[in-house]
Amino acid sequence: MTRKLRFDIVSDIVCPWCIIGYKQVEKAIAALNTAADEADKIQAEFYWHPFELNPNMPAGGENAAEHIARKYGRTVEQGRQARQALVDKGAALGFTFNYGDDMHVYNSFGGHKLIHWAGASFGPAAQTRMKLALFNAYFTEGKNIDDMDVLLATAMKAGFESEGARAALLDEEITRAVRAEQHMWRERDIQGVPAIIIAEKYMVPGAQDADVFQNIIKNILAKEAAA
Repeated sequence: MTRKLRFDIVSDIVCPWCIIGYKQVEKAIAALNTAADEADKIQAEFYWHPFELNPNMPAGGENAAEHIARKYGRTVEQGRQARQALVDKGAALGFTFNYGDDMHVYNSFGGHKLIHWAGASFGPAAQTRMKLALFNAYFTEGKNIDDMDVLLATAMKAGFESEGARAALLDEEITRAVRAEQHMWRERDIQGVPAIIIAEKYMVPGAQDADVFQNIIKNILAKEAAA
């Protein structure tokens, strides 16, 4: 027997801290399970929810370094140092960031539609597979995730059929569902990502380190057991 624990992650595909946060949670769970008896091991279930950092990004996107410099007031050198820090942190967690001078930020709404469809149609494990494939397509492969062909190729690479993915991207009902969910999270005062909700009760903001997540998870499990 294992203990199921639900993680709801509000995030954007173009947010580097979102994949880092997920990897830190994974690392924390692995460490807890290594130290636990069989009956106390955690079976994590991840559910992904949409958040757009740049909902008004035009077609074709914008140079990432220029966008970040303008949005956050960073100098070119500060931006370079920040990107290198992400590269190093990602490598330590088993994820590859390939930042180049020509990297762009793109509108991510189509990707969120695919993630919604994967979860609704095939369940949380499939949804996570789609989300990770999109992270990889954008940050590792440098693909334009606002392009239909790229999105379909990414879905197929993650094990989904092209026809189903295409239908999801063109489905106006899914568009409305994703918009409604984005609105719901903003109404719940989620203004930045990642926001990680554990056991549907406890919200953890940001990409905390794995040891922080370990302590949080242990405290939550103790509270849930005592309830």
